[in-house]
Amino acid sequence: MIEDLHVSVEGKEILKGLSLTVFPGSIHAVMGPNGAGKSTLAKVLAGHPSYEVTRGSITFKGQDLLSLQPEERVHLGLFMSFQYPIEIGGCTQFEFLWVAKNAQRKARGEEALSEEAFREFLKDKLKLMQIKEEFLEREVNSGFSGGEKKRHEILQMAVLEPEVAILDETDSGLDIDAMRIVAEGIKQQMSPDKALLVITHYQRLLDYLEPDLVHVMMEGKVVKTAEPSLVTILEKQGYDWLVLPTEGGRG
Repeated sequence: MIEDLHVSVEGKEILKGLSLTVFPGSIHAVMGPNGAGKSTLAKVLAGHPSYEVTRGSITFKGQDLLSLQPEERVHLGLFMSFQYPIEIGGCTQFEFLWVAKNAQRKARGEEALSEEAFREFLKDKLKLMQIKEEFLEREVNSGFSGGEKKRHEILQMAVLEPEVAILDETDSGLDIDAMRIVAEGIKQQMSPDKALLVITHYQRLLDYLEPDLVHVMMEGKVVKTAEPSLVTILEKQGYDWLVLPTEGGRG
C-alpha cells in the first residue's frame, strides 16, 4: 500500500502525493504521459538511492518498505524488471541466476541449491520463456537483442518467484513474437498470492495481460483509476481530457 507518497530528485519534486493499493492476485496497469512519474515510482519501490522520499509511506507484507535495503526488498518478495537491462560482463546467465536464487534462499533461512539441483529447477522456467539451455552460458545481456533482454528479465522473475513484480515498460523494443512470449511467461506466473504492477505506454501488452485495473498518472499523482476499457479510450484520445488533481488533493 502506497499512501501520500512525495518523492524528490536533486531537489525537484516528482511524486506529489501518490496513493495506490495493489492486492494479491491482481494485475494493475500504470499509464500516463512522459514525465508523469511512472518510472520514478518503480525505482522508489525498488529502493534506488537517488530518490528521496520526503513524505508518505509504502507498506508491504506488514513492513515499512522504505526502511529496507534493495536486497531486503527482494528477499521479502519484491521484483523489478528494468526498462533498460544492463550488461554484466564476466558473469554468465546461469551464475547470475544461481547466485540470486541462493542469496534469496539464504535470507529466508533455506538451504542453498547445488548446481545440479538449480539446473533441474531451471528446466521448466526455460521452457516457459522458450529459452534454450545454451543461452545460460552467455554473459548477462551481453550482445542481446531487446527481446532477449526482456525474456531474460522475465526468466529472473520466474526464478525468484516474487509476490509483487514491478514491470517498467517491459514491452519496450519487443516485436510481435517476443511480446507474445514475454506476456505468456508473465501470465503463467500469476497466482492468487501474486500481484503485478505493469508500467506501460501501450495497449498491446495489456491486451495479453488483461489487467484488473488501470491507473493513470499525471504530474506525480494517480488522477484516474478505472477498468481496462479505459486503455482503449487513452489510445484514441490521449491524456489531455483528464483533469489534473487540485493542489493539496489526494492522488
